[in-house]
Amino acid sequence: MGTSAAAAGPGELKRHLGVFDAVVIGLGSMIGAGVFAALAPAAAAGGSGLLLGLALAAVVAYCNATSSARLAARYPQSGGTYVYGRERLGDFWGYLAGWGFVVGKTASCAAMALTVGSYVRPDRAHAVAVAAVVALTAVNYVGVQKAARLTRAVVAVVLAVLAAVVTACLTGPTADAGHWAIGTGAGWHGVLQAAGFLFFAFAGYARIATLGEEVRDPQRTIPRAIPTALGITLVVYAAVALAVLAVLGPDQLARSAAPLADAVRAAGVPGLAPVVRVGAAVAALGSLLALILGVSRTTLAMARDRHLPHVLAAVHPRFGVPHRAELAVGAVVAVLAATADVRGAIGFSSFGVLAYYAVANAAAWTLTPAEGRPPRIVPVLGAAGCAVLAFALPAASVLWGAAVLALGAAAYGVRKVSARG
Repeated sequence: MGTSAAAAGPGELKRHLGVFDAVVIGLGSMIGAGVFAALAPAAAAGGSGLLLGLALAAVVAYCNATSSARLAARYPQSGGTYVYGRERLGDFWGYLAGWGFVVGKTASCAAMALTVGSYVRPDRAHAVAVAAVVALTAVNYVGVQKAARLTRAVVAVVLAVLAAVVTACLTGPTADAGHWAIGTGAGWHGVLQAAGFLFFAFAGYARIATLGEEVRDPQRTIPRAIPTALGITLVVYAAVALAVLAVLGPDQLARSAAPLADAVRAAGVPGLAPVVRVGAAVAALGSLLALILGVSRTTLAMARDRHLPHVLAAVHPRFGVPHRAELAVGAVVAVLAATADVRGAIGFSSFGVLAYYAVANAAAWTLTPAEGRPPRIVPVLGAAGCAVLAFALPAASVLWGAAVLALGAAAYGVRKVSARG
């Protein structure tokens, strides 16, 4: 397939995206979500074991990314693990993965919108969050190419801001490498819970897989783009976590509402704090843009199979996007952004997305060597890691997450029984 966009039939999406754009969409989702939203709750959970939690989250994310990349190359369609689970494990498991993804990532969208609001206008955070959702839904509506170009600009701004933060913190007079040591108070449950929060930040590589129907030469592009985006993100996260820990320490980091801004102040560069606030807002906007993009594509795939209302399966004849799915997702996220709590949304989202990747790893286990099966240890570690991190999350996140998955399973059962009748 050449570099020009592949022709699409009626109801299909056009293949616009190359490796670079696919990597950028993954980076926009991961970096925007993680650095500005997950470090503080992870520090509150894991204390001085924050860096160990980051390492564990990275291992689980690597296994999930590898399994997802092999499956996405085999099944380059919109929907990600919803498609893989259905094709490899059966209709129910694909449905459950898709349900977990749509519900969990809708909560992620709300968390990112609220992050924008809290940095732009803390006194009107919910109103700004709703406005951000409306604006970015409109951007996605007019085409994925425009969304990819905007995400590229967002990633460039965010990486520049993060580089400035890391430099200011690590070269400042208050940096203390002793803060990196893992103290006796870092228990395993806290470290695992920190890893669960930080996994929320890594999960953006799913955007690449869920855009499988819009990627050029998916058998080559997706297996290259996913690990590349994940590797870059891990390096960025590690550098930022080390820098912020060096000047704040785990206790002060855990208490901070805006840890990167507090870190540059503590490093003696208060003039950089407003730049960090702008960077945080831009990062969250970039994450929100990519998240809405991914959730709408899984909604499209589930609607095509009538697991969600079939009216959502339409593709716009001019813009080539699943416009009804995007409008529905935008409406739900806007309601959540007007009412939700950021940290609760992160925990709930992590549970749903970990369930989604557990199905992905189980599906990858069934691949044959000729189909590009990863080493056996990869899906085993990935599935076990997903289960452990999911149930290490705060009790409220586990209970709500399990209840919503059970509700989805019940709805599936009712639909099957009705279809037989």
